[in-house]
Amino acid sequence: MLTRKVPLKIAIAEYPHTAAIRDGSIPIEGVEAEIVTVKPQIGAFRRMVRDVEFDVCELAPTTYIIARAYSAPFVALPVFVTRTFHHGGLLVRPDAGIRTPRDLEGKKVGVRAYSVTTGVWTRQVLIEEFGVDTSKVTWVVDDEEHVTQLKLPSNVVHAPASTSLADMMASGELVAGFAAAAGIGRTGNPTGGWKEVEADYPDLLPNAVELEADYFRRTGIYPMHGTIVVKDSVLAEHPWIAGSLFDAFSQAKNEWLTRLDAGGELTDKLDRKYSKMREIVGHDPLPYGLAENIKTIRALEETAFKQGLIPRRMAIDELFVDPRAR
Repeated sequence: MLTRKVPLKIAIAEYPHTAAIRDGSIPIEGVEAEIVTVKPQIGAFRRMVRDVEFDVCELAPTTYIIARAYSAPFVALPVFVTRTFHHGGLLVRPDAGIRTPRDLEGKKVGVRAYSVTTGVWTRQVLIEEFGVDTSKVTWVVDDEEHVTQLKLPSNVVHAPASTSLADMMASGELVAGFAAAAGIGRTGNPTGGWKEVEADYPDLLPNAVELEADYFRRTGIYPMHGTIVVKDSVLAEHPWIAGSLFDAFSQAKNEWLTRLDAGGELTDKLDRKYSKMREIVGHDPLPYGLAENIKTIRALEETAFKQGLIPRRMAIDELFVDPRAR
């Protein structure tokens, strides 16, 4: 029997399916949770991979896999709090002559950072679905990578100082780039601050929604983003915490699903997003658990290696703790 709760510093973003954990209405059994809010959550990513500042943290999964490959002292639970398909969001200049994905070979494409998960998943689609040799694309970045040990491939170059990817896209120096947080759609510079702007360029794949539905039906791969990690030292001393965290996140998500099932007006944009996603993936648009996500985990680990992000292949049990086995 637990006699004293274990204090944990937890950094997770605000989502409708995690709100009950953040406000304490769903407790984490045996844990005294100190919820830390970092806006945007990307700030917590860097603080975790560089300083291991939190006991539990939401991380981008590619950032996590890279950090773990370089012996980061934390491990992931199969809890994925954000998910998105990535056939859309790679924007092209209409005058660049890019008609098919393979036309990107030999060209310059902008992405905020080479390891940003949106870019990694999109390159996975380009490689596996369209046969693009992404090593023949010059990837232009204008931000630093979260994991400082990462050695970038030779086909990754930095944008000139004080020049944004949005500016390079507008001038024609880039033929394509990723929307919003992955690069295009921001102007400014890292030291002076970024400003989000409208990016008025067409998608490389205009029928992305149909392609995404077909991709999921054929492969079972459902790209994840936010991944929950826990310090190794916490689990070494209190291995049951993996199960407590998994159960709390699952309960919070299930109560959220019940609200979605009830119908009514959906005022939260994430509620609307995942309600729409159900048309492709089924009732649960945020599946947790190893068995439920094994194809997706393997796909991301494999593509991280193919894209030169990790120095070796990694086994599932190196990357994830199975909370149901504890």
